[in-house]
Amino acid sequence: MKEVTDILKAYSTAKASGKKTALATVVKVEGSSYRQPGARMLVTEDGILTGAISGGCLEGDALRKALLAIHQKQNKLITYDTSDESDSDFGVQLGCNGIVHILFEYIDECAVCNPIYLLEQSVAERKEAVVLTLFSLERNTVQIGTVLVYREDLVISQRTDLKALHVAFKEVLYSKSSIIKKIQLEDHEHEALIEYIPLPVSLVLAGAGNDAQPLVKMANLLGWEVLVGDGRATHSTAKRFPEAKQILVTKPLQLVENSSIDSRTFFVLMTHNYKYDLEVLKLLLETDCIYIGILGPKTKLNRMFDDLSAEGIVVTKAQLDRIYGPIGLDIGAETSEEIALSVVAEIKAVMEGKTANSLKHKKNKIHPATNGIKNT
Repeated sequence: MKEVTDILKAYSTAKASGKKTALATVVKVEGSSYRQPGARMLVTEDGILTGAISGGCLEGDALRKALLAIHQKQNKLITYDTSDESDSDFGVQLGCNGIVHILFEYIDECAVCNPIYLLEQSVAERKEAVVLTLFSLERNTVQIGTVLVYREDLVISQRTDLKALHVAFKEVLYSKSSIIKKIQLEDHEHEALIEYIPLPVSLVLAGAGNDAQPLVKMANLLGWEVLVGDGRATHSTAKRFPEAKQILVTKPLQLVENSSIDSRTFFVLMTHNYKYDLEVLKLLLETDCIYIGILGPKTKLNRMFDDLSAEGIVVTKAQLDRIYGPIGLDIGAETSEEIALSVVAEIKAVMEGKTANSLKHKKNKIHPATNGIKNT
């Protein structure tokens, strides 16, 4: 998500300066690769790159291909075989043992539904979306490119010949995973990267103390949207939290009510005000929030459960599974920055359904053989 927003900002800057651009998108991977289908990079005519399509090994040649697409004003599909050890640029230095297909799209500012416009629409609302990119591995075939954005209540596209894919769009939204599907268009076989665009991550911090500042900075670095709420007007200020999307001086009830809680919303309770944190916890137990992190020792959490029980509130097993206290991964964190790192890492692990073990001990590949993309 952050890559898309960075690309949109870079495009806006380039457009304001009158610079032409091209968008490079990883559309298919065979074998291993540093980036997966859906990874993007914007290239301006003066060589400024935003985003990434590899670990850095392909960007140099990709820049040349993007500039060619800008010069010729047409889309191009380029295949990089990183498993070829005879290739000094991509084989020996990379060692990924994969084939990466990258689509380069010239951005025509006059086109109503150009790729940048469609990316803008995919993140315009806090709703899951699908982005459709059409490409062909056949030589001398016109590369169609990014043509459609789909949400349950909206289809944005100028093409009228893609209704057969609507069932696949719904499948992608339901499974929350991208697929590649073959489709016959204009007498040629094309492949459709039907890409799932998740909701942006929303991190809500109950607490505006000094130890919240590095957490906000780290979350912002990942592109997460951060809401900071605290009852102290002296602490909840834009000067102290310039990276936060929203800052509130508020009571617990208003903090929860002002948070759009969905499957990508994560709460961290760190006000250092026991009663404030307890009230927020009580309110969150009645929501579907999947992560309620509580800063402090286990004794504090047990006290909270005792106080809730005294009020007649029994924390169920399902609710307990959503509570993370003490918060964070066990990495030996002590300083505020280290604690922020452990918290961000734990939230990411919960988000992805991972156990947060060291990759050193992982027996299988980091990414599945299909690179997380189902071919149908």
